Amino acid sequence: MAAPHDGPWLDESAGRLVRPYTVSDGRTRPSAHMDLLTQVMATGAPVIGYPGPDHTAALGLCAAPTSVAEIAAQLKLPAVVTKVLLSDLVDCGALTLRAPDFYHNPTDRSLLEAVLDGLRRQL
Repeated sequence: MAAPHDGPWLDESAGRLVRPYTVSDGRTRPSAHMDLLTQVMATGAPVIGYPGPDHTAALGLCAAPTSVAEIAAQLKLPAVVTKVLLSDLVDCGALTLRAPDFYHNPTDRSLLEAVLDGLRRQL
């Protein structure tokens, strides 16, 4: 990984100077299972070695439970690259994962009826 003095990772006019696949070292599969709604939170454990600027930025966003989707948006990285970064931090014990606080069954009849009622009121 690049050292902090190697130059900027972002340029105001050009955007990201480092391709996403280099951020994840070419890996496309995270070692920990997570989806976009998975909540990620820092454990406070130290990260061993130099984690790199994107790992450090991701860790900084996880002081409170934050979704993988939100972290990807904040880092301006594809979700799969963000998942690889986060799984690196999970593997070293710096992050913990948990399922979202609530999961609604998309085929739950009462939920679908409530959505339909709301749409009818709008028309």
